[in-house]
Amino acid sequence: MTGLSVPRGAALHGGAADADGIRLQEVADGVFAHVQDPGGWCLSNAGVVLGGGESLLVDTAATERRARRLRAALTGLTAVPPRLLVLTHFHGDHVFGAGVAAPEAALVAHENARREMAEAGLGLTGLWPAVDWGRVEVRLPHLTYRDRLTVHVGERPVELLHFGPAHTTGDTLVWLPEDGVLFAGDVLLSGCTPFLLMGSVRGTLRTLDRLRELAPRTVVPGHGPVAGPELLDETAAYLEWLLSIAETGLAAGLSPLETARDAGPGPFPHWLDGERVVGNLHRAFAELTGAAEGAALDVVRIFGEMVEHNGGRLPECYA
Repeated sequence: MTGLSVPRGAALHGGAADADGIRLQEVADGVFAHVQDPGGWCLSNAGVVLGGGESLLVDTAATERRARRLRAALTGLTAVPPRLLVLTHFHGDHVFGAGVAAPEAALVAHENARREMAEAGLGLTGLWPAVDWGRVEVRLPHLTYRDRLTVHVGERPVELLHFGPAHTTGDTLVWLPEDGVLFAGDVLLSGCTPFLLMGSVRGTLRTLDRLRELAPRTVVPGHGPVAGPELLDETAAYLEWLLSIAETGLAAGLSPLETARDAGPGPFPHWLDGERVVGNLHRAFAELTGAAEGAALDVVRIFGEMVEHNGGRLPECYA
């Protein structure tokens, strides 16, 4: 289908990431993960689906330079520009590069993601002003959906699914039922700490239950290495631990930041971006005290607490 003779599961260009930590991995026939190692802040993954002389792109990249690298990877796979670009959620590291990586494509996202993109604008760039963002922009989706939508790449069905608040209130899970491949956006991260400040802990747990029903064989997370279905259980284990320390902190009259300091990294010291526990605890505290799932929190203030928990250092962003 692709004209490439690359072993499934291997990376292109010698099987290893390049100097920028970028690799293109074929996860099914004509289905590729564009992975940016190691997957920390703003080093997001994208996906390419080919079929019947058509192509679809899942997500973009944070900076103009990395979006151009994604565009080059696309043209190395097919001469046909993507007809559709699916945005899994509103965060800038997944959407800023749309005008560079796929300027010809129609943009598709959940209806909440469109609203959140409009509200957030280029705000992410202000968190890391030293990053060379280049010429990035927010292009709002042309097509939105509410619960599910099926698009086709040639004869290959691609299901866009929304199961409620999880990483954000507007997540799209991209499911290829014939291939058993799930592009999970940031609902699932691999080797990285989950981040639920703008979503829901309980909603993510429900979403994981729905994903188990799909029984994916291959999971392309929003950040980090391609994985298998074990990623669902690893994420659920983190969320159960998070809820347990939140309940303990609330009972002791502690703040989310104090609770994070008392708990330490728990069973997950090897995951990147551990400071996210503070934001996750704010979300858990809110839900345990009656807030609606996905209710707005003071993201900028809480990010400041995450910096404090990180020893006063801004989290590393290598975008």
